[in-house]
Amino acid sequence: MRNATLPVNDRIIRLPTVVDRTGLSRATIYRKIQKGTFPKQIQISLRCSGWRESEITEWMQNPIFFSTS
Repeated sequence: MRNATLPVNDRIIRLPTVVDRTGLSRATIYRKIQKGTFPKQIQISLRCSGWRESEITEWMQNPIFFSTS
């Protein structure tokens, strides 16, 4: 179970940074989110969302076996 609060050194990163770090396309990222094999984004404001940097790092350590369930 993931911690509901953000660790002190955890940052929110936006889609261009996630694309750059993972090497995945925008479409692939959203397809993987729907399948539950990529971390879901969090709402920052009404029209803005991002990802916890720690969750992207966790996914990158073992992308094949990552599951949000």
